[in-house]
Amino acid sequence: MGHGGGGQLSAELVRHLFAPAYGNDVLAQLGDSATVTLGGTRLAFSTDSYVVRPLFFPGGSIGDLAVNGTVNDLAMAGATAAFLSCAFILEEGVELATVGRVAASLGAAARAAGVVVATGDTKVVDTGHGDGVFVNTAGIGLVRDGVDIRPERAAPGDVVIVSGPLGEHGVAVLSVREGLEFGGEVRSDTAPLGSLVQAMLDACPDVHALRDPTRGGLGTSLNEIASAAGVGISLRERSLPVPDVVAGACAFLGLDPLYVANEGKLVAFVPPARADAVLAAMHAHPLGAGAVAIGTCVAEHPGTVVARTGLGGTRVVDVPVGEQLPRIC
Repeated sequence: MGHGGGGQLSAELVRHLFAPAYGNDVLAQLGDSATVTLGGTRLAFSTDSYVVRPLFFPGGSIGDLAVNGTVNDLAMAGATAAFLSCAFILEEGVELATVGRVAASLGAAARAAGVVVATGDTKVVDTGHGDGVFVNTAGIGLVRDGVDIRPERAAPGDVVIVSGPLGEHGVAVLSVREGLEFGGEVRSDTAPLGSLVQAMLDACPDVHALRDPTRGGLGTSLNEIASAAGVGISLRERSLPVPDVVAGACAFLGLDPLYVANEGKLVAFVPPARADAVLAAMHAHPLGAGAVAIGTCVAEHPGTVVARTGLGGTRVVDVPVGEQLPRIC
């Protein structure tokens, strides 16, 4: 299970098994999506599979995730999603009403994101060899002219911005899965981020790096960017927008909110001269109203993320080996 969690084991699997087998310069980007040129047009291309348990949770479902997750991966390259493929893997015995609910939520999410589900596939596996419904989506989108968003472009001095409260998706799924209550309802933040990214690019076409912190949470995403760019990242722990109910749930369960999954948030690396403009554009958008600067890129401790605590100390934010919460997306 750890190899599917987005942490060190996942990275080792990709780098030491899959990447050597496929071996090409496009795959070597290892971003949320690949940026390619086809017929003179710059496209972003991404695929993702969704195995979340349970299928429905406060604020969303596997159908919402299947659209928003792929749309957001394209958005992290500065692309506007245009078309999706969708494949359903169904377990023998799953009720058609359940499949219908998933399909309906997926269709509604696609319309809300402004993307067309253009092709698909369906397979059925034997009872006991699946978990009701698994979904795979792949997407293509047009990359905005003049945009060059890559983790390698993060640079010392960049301001690190997150678009809103952290950890809501992971805690929402966990609360239903385990039947837990944390003193208030937590809803998944699943949402399509394409329009927010375009608003940010209007304010600053030279956004350096973007990432949506899903599996492995914000901590893993920051480490991936720090490693790719060869920079250090310094965080202000008190600036991290962790809702009280998420903080309480994590304290109760022994989890770190920095590693809890999000499905409708992004982290951006922005040149300091344009950080205020980007924040203003984000605050004017419904999905960026809670955006806040949480730290900066530094030349010191390259490849390492360090958080300054409220007591004046520091701690290293490392990459988890596996996954705190499996089957979260």
